[in-house]
Amino acid sequence: MSKNLSYLSGRKGLGRNLFEELGNTVQKTGLLQDDEIERIRKDFLVGKANLHGTVSFYDFLKPENQGKKVYVCNGSACLCAGTQPALKEKLLSHFREQEIGEMCCLGRCHENAAFQYGGRNFSGNAIEKMDEILKSDISVEDDYKVGVFGTAILTRPFPGLEAYKSILKSCFQKPITELFEVLKISRLRGRGGAGFPISIKLESCRNTPGVQRFIVCNADEGDPGAYSDRYLLEKQPYAVLLGMVIAGYLADAQMGVVYIRGEYPESISIIEKTIAEMVRHELIGEDILGSGFSFHFKIIKAQGAYICGEETALLSSIEGQRPEVRIRPPYPAQQGLFNLPTVVNNVETLANLPFIMDQGGDAFAKIGTLKSKGTKLISLDGYFRNPGIYEVDMGTPLSKVVHELGGGFKKAVKAMHIGGPLGGLVPVTKIDDLRLDFESFSQEGFLLGHASIICIPENFPMILYLEHLFEFTAHESCGKCFPCRLGSTRGKEMLHKARTSDYLIDRKLMYDLLETLEIGSLCMLGGGLPLPVKNALEYFGEELKMYFKSDQN
Repeated sequence: MSKNLSYLSGRKGLGRNLFEELGNTVQKTGLLQDDEIERIRKDFLVGKANLHGTVSFYDFLKPENQGKKVYVCNGSACLCAGTQPALKEKLLSHFREQEIGEMCCLGRCHENAAFQYGGRNFSGNAIEKMDEILKSDISVEDDYKVGVFGTAILTRPFPGLEAYKSILKSCFQKPITELFEVLKISRLRGRGGAGFPISIKLESCRNTPGVQRFIVCNADEGDPGAYSDRYLLEKQPYAVLLGMVIAGYLADAQMGVVYIRGEYPESISIIEKTIAEMVRHELIGEDILGSGFSFHFKIIKAQGAYICGEETALLSSIEGQRPEVRIRPPYPAQQGLFNLPTVVNNVETLANLPFIMDQGGDAFAKIGTLKSKGTKLISLDGYFRNPGIYEVDMGTPLSKVVHELGGGFKKAVKAMHIGGPLGGLVPVTKIDDLRLDFESFSQEGFLLGHASIICIPENFPMILYLEHLFEFTAHESCGKCFPCRLGSTRGKEMLHKARTSDYLIDRKLMYDLLETLEIGSLCMLGGGLPLPVKNALEYFGEELKMYFKSDQN
């Protein structure tokens, strides 16, 4: 990360954003032509190499993906469901091979067979309507169950804009110190996986001098199998945006950035409409409700890069830099977007703030466990009889989620990958040992993360799934640190060679590789990959031993 490039990008601010300029130019022309490079370079005072480095990184912008007309989901849930080969065969009757690309997880994990065409997502049986889809702008909306066990916070019905006005007015009438006390009492922790208290971030940002401060909503939820953020963006958008306004008031930030996955086109359009509606009702803008506090929004459409889910890479992305992970400290709250104080939180975390400010910190803290407060959204994939989004109190037994809310499995399942590609690989034999909270998963050697659940069926080779995880990491690595960039590639090569030939993996070599990834990686992409691999080696050792040298060798 270059501080100078951050400052240069900050000259234009968010009004004319370098990242948007690059995206819009590539999508208009197909490639970043020399004359366009020169124009942008002079305008933003950046070098040609910087521009090429940025554009060539993103799936939707890189030259090799130009000319693609339809994209097939290659996420873990669709892989395990086995729907994508048949889907691609059907698409080949409408498109040439070179016109078909891939995207990683379209958030349609509940019914699979997912693809994107014409800036719209489709899944399930939508492929059977392809003739109609090609002839018109129809959308085939997906349908999934939304349920709750315990307290409805994130799944409660929208109370209306007048109710939200009342919440904001109440906040504006109280001292900032009192509002922070409410938030601290709630003990709300980040829902993106790390579980860091949001009150510390907001207070730190507020206390850091800066000519401007930012609230950034990390809506680049790229974890395959997780679609809880998509649910909130599309079904509960007012809660997300009001949460950002409240966060802005607490941090003394007047600008909110919603960074949304390009794979979620419907989410982008819904958030755009919701912002316009909130402006019309004076919940956003200058001097909100006569409070003297102003807050504005900027939507940034991401261009396909899982690493942008990491908060510092996301900030570099907004600035138009190659989205490489930044070394910390300094933390974003002190030096974030354009080197200014910034709070980055994920969608689910921010969506909790209206409830906390309305009902009080005690009401939130009464829900859950001693250390994990509130509720958690769970994404269940298509292997469940009742796939969908479920809100459960923290501490709810995993068995309750699997057998009662999810209705059990449609087919025999041997493991569940919970919490995204870096989450724990949980054998079904451990279901009764786990509760849905940060501590339970950590104590058992797993990671709750986003709490998405991808089922691995009995007949799916575990070595193929592990190869898929290494390949995913290699493709999505920002490339800044050697352990992640090289280690993920070497791991993928070893597993592929063992799966397709008589090559046997040296077990010590594999564990050395995992240790290097775990200790040496700058972020959780490389550092988190060893967890599911180790889980697989521990619980599925009998299945995997044929691919490893025996201890006697």
